[in-house]
Amino acid sequence: MPYHFLEVAVTPSVRAAQAEMGADQIWLGGHDRPSDRFTENEIAFIASRDSFYMASVSETDWPYVQHRGGQPGFLKVIDEQTLAFADYSGNRQYISTGNFAVNDRTCLFLMDYARRARLKIYAHVEHLTLEEDPALTAAVSDLNYRARAERIFKLRLEAFDWNCPQHITPRYTEHEVEQAVTPLRERLSQLEAENEALRVRIGELR
Repeated sequence: MPYHFLEVAVTPSVRAAQAEMGADQIWLGGHDRPSDRFTENEIAFIASRDSFYMASVSETDWPYVQHRGGQPGFLKVIDEQTLAFADYSGNRQYISTGNFAVNDRTCLFLMDYARRARLKIYAHVEHLTLEEDPALTAAVSDLNYRARAERIFKLRLEAFDWNCPQHITPRYTEHEVEQAVTPLRERLSQLEAENEALRVRIGELR
């Protein structure tokens, strides 16, 4: 039977906190929709993301959250239950890599600030060398990216859920702003050209 996201997230202590706040009845029943396979909606959303946040837990039980970024779609949907991405060289701390070696559980947050949408994903992480699965390495590698890939992270979906947009402040990337202002710039250029043409005509009539 497929896990629902809340079956993973809601532990006895979480249930106690919900009861203390009078919210426990909200989450009883009615949450049995499958969330162990990505649908076309999630696949399209993931393919459009240029970053995400990834959590891991260390041997000291301290959580660690890492930001990952790249070209839109760098987090690849391999199939309806599998994600993968190339892990490029960075500051060489390897905190997430080390944490996943002893605890393969992760939670991803994928944000679309402009549309105030958030996709949460529970998954199990496996890291592979570049040589272990050449086809997968080829699928996730970006030959135009300047950094060097060191390994592949392969994620097996446990459950996903969508969050409400209530407290997501809209923010826009440089590309999104450029898309929004391009028609305005084009219209401004058109009006300036019309204005200049009118000036010329007025000058000729004098």
